[in-house]
Amino acid sequence: MVGWSTGEVKRRSVLLGAPALLLASRAKPALAVTIDDIGWRSIPEPWRDRAADTLLATLEQHTVKAMLFVAGSNVDDAEGKALLQRWNDAGHSLGNHTYEHRRFGRANSTMPWYGEDILRCDELLRGYPQFRRYFRFPTLHEGGTARERDSVRSFLREHGYRNGRVTIDASDWYYDSRLRERLKADGRFGVSRYREPYLEHMIDRGRHYDEVCRQVLGRSMRHTLLIHYNLVNTLFLSDLLDEFRKRGWAFVDAEEAFADTAFDRDPDVLPAGQSLLWMLAKETGRYSGRLEYPGESEATEKPKLDRLGL
Repeated sequence: MVGWSTGEVKRRSVLLGAPALLLASRAKPALAVTIDDIGWRSIPEPWRDRAADTLLATLEQHTVKAMLFVAGSNVDDAEGKALLQRWNDAGHSLGNHTYEHRRFGRANSTMPWYGEDILRCDELLRGYPQFRRYFRFPTLHEGGTARERDSVRSFLREHGYRNGRVTIDASDWYYDSRLRERLKADGRFGVSRYREPYLEHMIDRGRHYDEVCRQVLGRSMRHTLLIHYNLVNTLFLSDLLDEFRKRGWAFVDAEEAFADTAFDRDPDVLPAGQSLLWMLAKETGRYSGRLEYPGESEATEKPKLDRLGL
């Protein structure tokens, strides 16, 4: 979780002043769907074969055009390329998520190797009409030092890329990994048991980051929601979007969301990464001691799922 609670955010609302708060409270929150990795092979049967059909139908139902941040190694074969073609033909944008999907800054993924890996994915994607030069860091890690951070930012600018940052971060990947482990141990496990805990977590993260946004920017924005191409979203993405809509959220296409001026900012923080809003909050210097790192992890979700026997 981001390092202050929802209650703490509300108590700090005096930072904005009454007129700004009144204006911010009237703004209807909006989000775009962004989907990372395209790790379709990790989806167990019988859901794997129908995952694309389900996800594409869900987005069509909600009239949303998503952006897929593609880890090239997941789709660099005939089946993977056919999958990308389906998403391209449905009008969804394709962004770059590196080829090997390694966290930046580790000994085996520093510059210039990292830049070469970005360009390897670029080469794979550039033949698709829906390819857009947006780049998202694996694990949202943009560098642990100023030299690392600035070297990649410079590289992206030189190659015409924008940073495809996340505003609503979450732990959907952890819920997915736990669910797959349960299914591996018990093939008859009822997957529907994950529905309510998962929806509660994701809605809570949306509410939380929007409150942080209103605190830091003095307004809401067109958010980018991070989810992954996995089993838990194959099962529950339609329910999740329904829940957001019930709570007054609007949906926008991913490219429309990235037009928000907040995405033009490069926060001067270290370590760099996490939610864009995490970085902007850290940059203000007003939340010292309240920002946990990493912003989202299994630490807060594991006790919940353990308690529920999931």
